[in-house]
Amino acid sequence: MKKTVTLRLTPEEAFSTDLHTHVLKKSGFQSSDGVHVQIQKRSIDARKKKVWVNIQADIYVNQSPDSQSFSKEYRDVRNSNEVIIIGAGPAGLFAALRLIELGVKPIVLERGKDVRARRRDLAAINKEHIVNPESNYCFGEGGAGTYSDGKLYTRSKKRGDLQRILEILVAHGAKDDILYDAHPHIGTNKLPKIVQALRETIIEYGGEVRFDSKVVDFIIEQDSLKGVKLQDNTIIKAKSILLATGHSARDIFYLLNDRKVKIESKPFALGVRVEHPQALIDSIQYSCDGDRGEYLPASSYALVNQTYLGNEQRGVFSFCMCPGGFIVPSATAPGEVVVNGMSPSRRDSKFANSGIVVSVENSDLKDYSKYGELAAMRFQQKVEQDAFRLGGETQVAPAQRLVDFVNGKISNHLNETSYQPGLNSVDMRNVLPEFIHARLKMAFKGFGKKMKGYLTNEAQIVGVESRTSSPVRVPRDKETLEHVELKGLFPCGEGAGYAGGIVSAAMDGERCAEAIVNKYFN
Repeated sequence: MKKTVTLRLTPEEAFSTDLHTHVLKKSGFQSSDGVHVQIQKRSIDARKKKVWVNIQADIYVNQSPDSQSFSKEYRDVRNSNEVIIIGAGPAGLFAALRLIELGVKPIVLERGKDVRARRRDLAAINKEHIVNPESNYCFGEGGAGTYSDGKLYTRSKKRGDLQRILEILVAHGAKDDILYDAHPHIGTNKLPKIVQALRETIIEYGGEVRFDSKVVDFIIEQDSLKGVKLQDNTIIKAKSILLATGHSARDIFYLLNDRKVKIESKPFALGVRVEHPQALIDSIQYSCDGDRGEYLPASSYALVNQTYLGNEQRGVFSFCMCPGGFIVPSATAPGEVVVNGMSPSRRDSKFANSGIVVSVENSDLKDYSKYGELAAMRFQQKVEQDAFRLGGETQVAPAQRLVDFVNGKISNHLNETSYQPGLNSVDMRNVLPEFIHARLKMAFKGFGKKMKGYLTNEAQIVGVESRTSSPVRVPRDKETLEHVELKGLFPCGEGAGYAGGIVSAAMDGERCAEAIVNKYFN
């Protein structure tokens, strides 16, 4: 017999190691003999002063639970047809695994280093302000998500099998609570080992993963892509190539443009990171006077505010909110400052940070029209270079306390921060384009009304948050997922403009892998 129950538990019950026991007790079971609990969903309800946790669970009596584990059906593909995958982020890695399931050999080319070797380059950014263009918070095994965050929440559930992606992550070392938490999160400290395990599976079944393998040219014959050229002049040929380079691979966008491969300028969002004490966000969200307690996780928020500039309405919204997290330097080239957020699995930093961003539309880029389809990218690059210059021409980031920003006042001093390279007090009006600066000011006032206590000089903004998504789209056919003009090219994931985060990129990687097999190997 299977019984589905919906319960309200206290945080102490819902986040304890005895969760299953509490579910059985609240469901009226006196004994656990012959009874199994399978948690389906866990979500926090903090709408009232008393915080509850909603639990949905299936209880099986004298019956085995439905399997929640991924059924691995990989084949040995050492001698199979080959597909080149450019980029070892979530899209590239999950595409490679799906190709192996379908009997095709992936050759994954990653411009950066493996997850372990990347750590030295990240330390160099934080401590010595040295940016390695091939190995940083964006480039390297696992992509931008590996060392900058571990959130697995996505709204793109119609684009693929979300549960399957989560199950594959669990099969490679993630905790099984990601299968049922409303906002699942692995943590940047846990992801490297999981990424390494994904790579080891690819290699075990005959796929290849090559590091320090930067693609510098495409082998194009007539209207078909036949292969790639690497920086060391190696030529690799294949019937089809999956392009999964992430949202920051500007050299690839330049290459596509130079080779007359159709691309499109794409709207994206740009703004700042706002950093609060985590205790302050907890007090607002949990209605607690002090410590949130041992069992409640660090609280998060999601905010949006409609702003009016001239006659145009445009939303300002929170992006990649990181409770108990850190702000990290995410530049991919010398001469620019970019910030992003990350949270470890325990979310135990004393800071909370979130991107607060404004959409950048093509209508905002008239001064960049001479760059054609690269206009949005060049705009993005200019703002990052201004942040570098005003921050002091290191990885020190420009910053301003929040109320000071809203009031147009340069901060006499800045607050303690999680951003390791350090902050420089500036007038952010000199960093941000005027339409973004003005809308952010309006939005922060609105946020202060929605979350009492949010608008405070205990918080500060740090610039710039500019890598929210790709500023370029590589167009593909809606049905075949192949490039609209160049045969053999399958644009994929965030860099091509079709995903936004770890899970949506992974799902898109699987879809593109299936499309390649359907087109070229069936």
